[in-house]
Amino acid sequence: MTTTLSARAEAAPAPVPPRRPVRGFLARHWYAWAMVTPVVLVLAVLVLYPLAHGVYLSLTNATEMNSGRTIGVNEIPATYEFIGLENYFSVLSGADGAFYPRLLWTVQWTVICVALHYTIGLGLALLLNRALRMRTLYRMLLILPWAVPPFVAAFGWRLILNDEGGLLNAVLNVVGIPGVDWLGQPLAAKVSVIMVNVWLGVPFMMVALLGGLQTVPKELYEAAEMDGASPWQRFRAVTLPGLRPVSGTVILLGTIWTFNQFPVIALLTGGGPGGATNILVTEAYERAFQGIRDYAGAATYGAIIASMLVVFAFLYRRWLQRQTSEVLG
Repeated sequence: MTTTLSARAEAAPAPVPPRRPVRGFLARHWYAWAMVTPVVLVLAVLVLYPLAHGVYLSLTNATEMNSGRTIGVNEIPATYEFIGLENYFSVLSGADGAFYPRLLWTVQWTVICVALHYTIGLGLALLLNRALRMRTLYRMLLILPWAVPPFVAAFGWRLILNDEGGLLNAVLNVVGIPGVDWLGQPLAAKVSVIMVNVWLGVPFMMVALLGGLQTVPKELYEAAEMDGASPWQRFRAVTLPGLRPVSGTVILLGTIWTFNQFPVIALLTGGGPGGATNILVTEAYERAFQGIRDYAGAATYGAIIASMLVVFAFLYRRWLQRQTSEVLG
C-alpha cells in the first residue's frame, strides 16, 4: 500500500506555477498591443510631450528674451527660472487684465454657438428624416460647409463681410439698408464670427442627429399617435428621449471644439477690433507669437483652458449618467 502511494506521488506532475495576470494578458492580446503601440507612440510625441512641456513652461518666466536660441554661430543659453504657480496666481487674480473678459466672451461664444448648432441641426435633421423629393441632393448641399476647411471658409466670409465691396453690404444697399462695418465694430464683429461658426458647425450636428433619428423605433411614434399624442407631444416624449445618447455626445464635442475654435476668429477678425472677439485660445496665441513673446503666459492660458475642459467634460458626463439613470429608474 505504501509502495503504491509513493509511486503515484512520484508519477503525479509537479504543480504548475500560476501565470502572472499581466504577462498572461499581454500574451493573449499581443496582436492588439502591437497594433496600438504605434498610435500610443505618436500620441506621446505629438500630444503628451508638448502638453507636459507646456505645463512646465507655465511654471517658469520664459519669454522670447530669456529663452535659448541660436544666432548665426552663437548659441545663447536659456536663462528663464522656475517660479512655481506665480503665473497662475497672476492670471486667476485678474492682474493681467485680460483673462476674465476673455473668459466671459468665450463662454458666451460657446453657449450661443452650440445652442444654435444643436437647434438648427435638429430642425434640419427632422426635415431630412421625412420623405422628401430630392432629399439626397438637400443632404449633399447642407453637408458642403462641413467639407470646407475652416481657413478657406474664413477667407471666403471675409470677402462677403468686407466693409467696402463686400457682398453682404452690396445686397443691403440694393434693398435700401446702409452697409455695416461687420468686421470693424465690436458688436457686429461678434455677430459675424458667431454666424460663420454656426455655418461651419451645423452640418456636423445635422448628420449626427439625423443618424440618431433613424435609430428611434417607428413603433414608438405609431403607439404615441394611436394614443392621441400631438406632434409636439410625440417630439417631446419620443424623439428627444431617443436622441439623448447622441445629443449628449455631440453637445460635448461641439462645446470642446467651439471653446477652442481658433481659425474662425484668428482669420476672420484677428481677435479685433481691439481684442473684442478674442477668446481664450486666441489670447494665448497672441501672447506666444505677437510682440515680446510670453511663452510662460501662453502656456499658462493653455493649461487653464485644458483644465476647464477636462472638468466640464467630467461634470457633464456625470450629469448625463444621472439623467439617464433617473429616466431608466
